[in-house]
Amino acid sequence: MSESSNTGVTRFSMEIAVALLTGAFGVAVCVGSREAGMGWTEMGPDAGYFPFYIGLLIILGSVANLVSAFLKHRGTGTIFVETARFKAVLSFLLPLVAFAAISTFLGLYIGTALYIAGAMTLQGKYKWWIGLPTGVAVSALFFVIFEIGFKVPLLKGPVEAWFGIY
Repeated sequence: MSESSNTGVTRFSMEIAVALLTGAFGVAVCVGSREAGMGWTEMGPDAGYFPFYIGLLIILGSVANLVSAFLKHRGTGTIFVETARFKAVLSFLLPLVAFAAISTFLGLYIGTALYIAGAMTLQGKYKWWIGLPTGVAVSALFFVIFEIGFKVPLLKGPVEAWFGIY
């Protein structure tokens, strides 16, 4: 490997990010378990009893990984992923995150149409007048397959409600 390709995300920063992410997941599990009830009743444990302690184990493991990262890899500069490869991964990851966020508020069919149209236009370099109808057609096909064919309702948003599709 050449010296010029020695830039990117370091192993230390990735280990810190993963430890913080898993720690946040553990905290979310504990908070959700407290809302479900984590005590002990005459019938046995509440619904959140075991998940709460699993969440604590996740937090403990995250703290251990955080300490390990500081002790072993701080200052070593070991590259986890090179910048060019990381940008390629992000170019697919960020649209998927946007798809999930949009689908939560506007529904799965609108999110799918926008994701396919955006991916075809921005990543596939298709013209917008090819990407947009393709996205709409795929969403319509999904609607026919799932809603009509299998009778499985998928997440809908305000646009479907405006058209009276519920």
